[in-house]
Amino acid sequence: MRLIFIFLALFALSVPASAQEWGRYDNGRFGYSIAVPPGFVGQGESDNGDGQVFVLPGRVTSLTVWGGLTGVVNNGFEVQAEASIGHDIDEGWNITYRATTPKWASWSGTKGGNILYRRMVLLCDGSAYAAFEMKYGQIDRPSMDPVVERLVGSLRGDC
Repeated sequence: MRLIFIFLALFALSVPASAQEWGRYDNGRFGYSIAVPPGFVGQGESDNGDGQVFVLPGRVTSLTVWGGLTGVVNNGFEVQAEASIGHDIDEGWNITYRATTPKWASWSGTKGGNILYRRMVLLCDGSAYAAFEMKYGQIDRPSMDPVVERLVGSLRGDC
């Protein structure tokens, strides 16, 4: 019995280090939410209320979240997504993955030892979208890929 107690005590002490709590950011202006990884510190909501930047202190890692209007004419969401991809290419990112649908778009690329991952989702009313951008060093890829995967699954609108 004593051995079981010692094992449980050691397990309880190790859980906070390995399973830190994720936070959550809710945006009132556009009505979207996203999980915020442990250790990321918010830099304050933008002046226009569309989103926020979160940084991982001591790292080159950042998470930026925002919302925007799609312009519902002419497949506005897909046009907006393609324009964003084009902007990243113009900024020198080598786009290595891209997928665009009528309701979501994701792409990633590399530049100068860094990785960019962007995700956009069409919000419920169809006139707005929510997006996130994660930037991190290629050396951090093994630890950041699961973080990005969770971010992708957590970005959603309030319907």
